[in-house]
Amino acid sequence: MFCGRLCVTLYSLTLYQGGTDHKVGKSLETITIESNSLPQGVIIALHGWGANAEDLAELAPILNLPNYLMLFPQAPFDHPNVYGGRMWYDFQNSNSHQLQESRSQLKDYINSILGSESLLNLPVFLLGFSQGGAMTLDVGLEIKKLAGLISLSGYLHPDISQNVLETPILIIHGVQDAVVPIIAAQSAKNTLSKLGAKVSYNEFQMGHEINPQAIATVRAFILKKSSEK
Repeated sequence: MFCGRLCVTLYSLTLYQGGTDHKVGKSLETITIESNSLPQGVIIALHGWGANAEDLAELAPILNLPNYLMLFPQAPFDHPNVYGGRMWYDFQNSNSHQLQESRSQLKDYINSILGSESLLNLPVFLLGFSQGGAMTLDVGLEIKKLAGLISLSGYLHPDISQNVLETPILIIHGVQDAVVPIIAAQSAKNTLSKLGAKVSYNEFQMGHEINPQAIATVRAFILKKSSEK
């Protein structure tokens, strides 16, 4: 599926932390892949539970969107069982305040990018895989000015905002997903549609992964919504 970590190094990735301009993103360490020219848009991509920003950054060359600035923020918490793995919150600790902390940090991070003078008027997309997909739907629904939300193999938190914005949403899921069952995606689609969200929904013959069909669908969605902005 992915071509490995070697592909990432070819894009001259740099790890940033802190700061206010688009290269840094507020408060979260970020792998940044610059566009080949003046950016036509921005993609913020959130990794899953036990993965990290470097893992998801392998998507960059596969998406084939060289004119987009791509930002891969690192989740703030260490995974308890995976060396080098990160998480937005711990599934195994229901009393943890990690979800609230990640929500706060992500909102600040995304709003700092939306407010960057160098990126004004550019379409900004929020994308996430697995737990990152859940965070995309969670935080993205509460932030204005995003051009689109993309949840890959994700799910919906039970305390989702009832004030759904007009932001277009793309949900993609594998019918053979044994990690996040397909019913989670179907439930997310139904819940969001009832709240008035504009949801595009796709099921593919795959497991907990991102196959070529999913990549093509994400790319087409980004290009289409960019042209509408």
